[in-house]
Amino acid sequence: MKAVIAIDSFKGSLSSVMAGNAAAEGIKRVIENADIIVTPMADGGEGTADALTEALGGTTEYITAHDPLMREIQCKYSIIPDAHTAVIEIAEAAGITLLKSDERDPFSASTYGVGELIMDAVSKGCRKFIIGIGGSATNDGGIGMLEALGYIYEEDPFRAD
Repeated sequence: MKAVIAIDSFKGSLSSVMAGNAAAEGIKRVIENADIIVTPMADGGEGTADALTEALGGTTEYITAHDPLMREIQCKYSIIPDAHTAVIEIAEAAGITLLKSDERDPFSASTYGVGELIMDAVSKGCRKFIIGIGGSATNDGGIGMLEALGYIYEEDPFRAD
C-alpha cells in the first residue's frame, strides 16, 4: 500500500508535518510495509511558510517586529533563495493568536509588523512575495503594513466623519 499524507496544521498544537507523521505512525501499526509519503500542507494561515519552506528548500529568517498592538515580538518568515521569494504569514506579526481574548479589538490592531517582515525580506534580496492572510487579528486593510513600508497619509481613511 502507498499513502500520501497531507494534513494542515492543528492551530497552536501540531504542525502539518507533526500531524502527518502521527497519521503515518498509525498506518504503519496496521500495515507495516506501507510506503508512506508525508508532505506539508497549509491553507494560507499558520504553517504556510513552514510548508512552503520545506517543500521548496527555503530558509527561515527570524526578526524582531511588532505584534498587532505594537509590542515587540520575535517573528519568522521564509525565503526561497532561488526564486528571490519571501513567504510571510500575516499571523506571525498580526495574528489573533498573539493576543489575549480581552485584547482582541480589530479596530486598534495593526498590520505594521507585516510591513516590517516585508522590509527585512527586501533588504535580503527578495523581490517576490507570497503572503498568507489567514489568522489575522486586524481589519486595517493593510494600512499598518503600508506605514511600515513608508506610506504616509494625511487623514485616517477609515474614519466615518
